Amino acid sequence: MRSMAIRLENVGIAVRDIEEAISFFTDLGLTVLGRDTVSGEWADTAVGLDGNHAKIAMLQTPDGNGRLELFEYLHPEAIESEPTRPNDIGMHRVAFSVDDIDRALETAAKHGCHPLRGVATYEDVYKLTYLRGPSGILVMLAQELKKD
Repeated sequence: MRSMAIRLENVGIAVRDIEEAISFFTDLGLTVLGRDTVSGEWADTAVGLDGNHAKIAMLQTPDGNGRLELFEYLHPEAIESEPTRPNDIGMHRVAFSVDDIDRALETAAKHGCHPLRGVATYEDVYKLTYLRGPSGILVMLAQELKKD
């Protein structure tokens, strides 16, 4: 059986405040590819919500391989939920490789976002941490450690 061609397009994240989320992710180095407001029958059908109306923004990593699509729901009203924890079933984090984790954490701190516990070192290969980003999003930052 021949496999179907597939590639990851983007990760979609519903946020409380799209401007706050855009500011956070662009400060980390992503760029905004486009913004729009979506509504109408096609949006209702695609997403499975009646009266779907949302502000959206597509962001991209500098290498062009990673994209986030952010949504701020205008209708139906966004539903607040407990922020996901690392061991909750389902989608729970977005991960980024950075060249300077300390600098990335300084940037995140300017947005009031701090590591859940601290920065760990994994087998002298990566320094990494989880932090809580805008709207409670779990964000993993990892810096590959260079071998001398």
